Amino acid sequence: MAVIAVTAVVVALLLLGQRGAGEADAGAGGDRAAAAAELPDLTGLERREDGDPLAEGPTDAPVGLIVYSDYQCGFCAAWTSDTLPALREYVAAGHLRIEWRDISIFGEPSDRAARAAYAAGLQGGHDAFHGALFAGGGTRGADGLEQQALVDLAAEVGLDAERFAEDLAADTTRAVVARNAAEAESLGAVSTPSFLLAGQPVVGAQPPEVFTAVIDEALAAGDGRR
Repeated sequence: MAVIAVTAVVVALLLLGQRGAGEADAGAGGDRAAAAAELPDLTGLERREDGDPLAEGPTDAPVGLIVYSDYQCGFCAAWTSDTLPALREYVAAGHLRIEWRDISIFGEPSDRAARAAYAAGLQGGHDAFHGALFAGGGTRGADGLEQQALVDLAAEVGLDAERFAEDLAADTTRAVVARNAAEAESLGAVSTPSFLLAGQPVVGAQPPEVFTAVIDEALAAGDGRR
């Protein structure tokens, strides 16, 4: 399988980037970009599925971004607050597709939050629920990710709490979250947040310009999916 064949290279690149995770250092992106040039194109991991509860943006957007994140990760919260708004401008323009894949590296509370985000997505509320989990650019802590706290939060953002609770506990929800976590593990994405942008890895809560530069280059080159 192609993914397995490149895993060792991807892991090496991700480890290279871990030192810069959470740093607003666009210069560090240069080293990662040079290493990424040696990698095969991983855009095939973009699912581009109609009605994906964990995605935003058109399925045929020219550029895809996969986000490997954890709801107890402070760097993930900071990235959501500081960088995601700029990327959503590309989503609104139809240029970018974002697909969320939760890693849940911090244990059961993170796994439960990942299932909750999917349950919210089944009602079309992933964006609002994701934002509420990272409100103010911070995390809620383990207590804020207990089941009742998550159900209460779903109600606060306008979701059907009873349906949400059922979807949160459903086997199908657990299967989706497990699949996403297994994919991240297969790639060696053990640091959060980690990304695949236009088929190449980016690691850490990098500032908007690190992402927009790659997007703009892909759009100008016409290398994205159409």
